[in-house]
Amino acid sequence: MLIPHDTRSALDTVVDLMNTAPESGQDDDLANVEALYDFVRKHSVSGVGELTQRDLRAVHGIRALFAEVFAAPDSRSAAETINRLVAAAGTTPQLTDHDGHHWHVHYFAPGASVADHLAADCGMALAFIVVAGEQERLRRCDAPDCGRAFVDLSRNRSRRYCDSRTCGNRLHVAAYRARRREAAG
Repeated sequence: MLIPHDTRSALDTVVDLMNTAPESGQDDDLANVEALYDFVRKHSVSGVGELTQRDLRAVHGIRALFAEVFAAPDSRSAAETINRLVAAAGTTPQLTDHDGHHWHVHYFAPGASVADHLAADCGMALAFIVVAGEQERLRRCDAPDCGRAFVDLSRNRSRRYCDSRTCGNRLHVAAYRARRREAAG
């Protein structure tokens, strides 16, 4: 699946934003405005001015809608949520070539809030996945104690874990040890 740079970047942002949510009793990694500033810097979200508690609440709302897209039982449900996201953000496509990147499309309106920026650009990246008939690539980790979001970009859509070096490896080692105990026992 060929994904342009801006779409891939937006998908990475969606996943990282979703993975800030409190899960399994963990703290919210986006609990205050300073954490939101850190997130914006890490993801090079352009055109963001001063951030406030209002921005933080709005981004939490967008994060919840992204989670709805990942959990959607079918493409129609995912499309309905994505349509709400991008319509509410006042999507205004424009070509840009900033910061050393080649031409790409920004979907947020000039002067948009950080939540509208994320809703527009990330919502359109999710739309790209749904339009391509690839919604099943929007996944949650199969590790029983994880559930982090990821986009499966493997050729055969076989990725099951958010990170094969941690969750996947941990489960494979546990299964191996269980087989060894059973064989020895």
